[in-house]
Amino acid sequence: MTEDQQKASEAFSIKRVFVKDFSFEAPGGANTFTNPWNPDVNVDVEVAEETLAEDVYEVVLTLTVTVNNADTTAFMIEVLQGGIFSCARFSQDQLHRILHTYCPNILFPYAREAIDSMVVKGSFPALMIEPVNFDALYNEHLGDAGAIPGV
Repeated sequence: MTEDQQKASEAFSIKRVFVKDFSFEAPGGANTFTNPWNPDVNVDVEVAEETLAEDVYEVVLTLTVTVNNADTTAFMIEVLQGGIFSCARFSQDQLHRILHTYCPNILFPYAREAIDSMVVKGSFPALMIEPVNFDALYNEHLGDAGAIPGV
């Protein structure tokens, strides 16, 4: 490991990954299962961050999934996947980008697995959400009048 790599690894670390909130609803109940399965899946993504202590941050990735089938809502699921990260020795711009791109990339697989697991437990077909390009989302939101996702 080079000296620069060693410094970077000391400047960033994952302290904890956790589920902050989780919600699953199947408003149609048993009627949902009487129609042929041809779902329309909508996924909304949000990223929020909060300073917990000096150089320690909570990042929360919110994935909200709504699945409609036969003109009714089959199910809605939302997971707030949280993480606590230590980030030291970064400029403000670097820090903001790390908290809104790198950290959500770490949290995403956990949130995706939690959603898939709950969907299957709800007796629906497995739902593997497509990967999210957090760098592209971040850059897109920067272009929207300086708005930052989740801020």
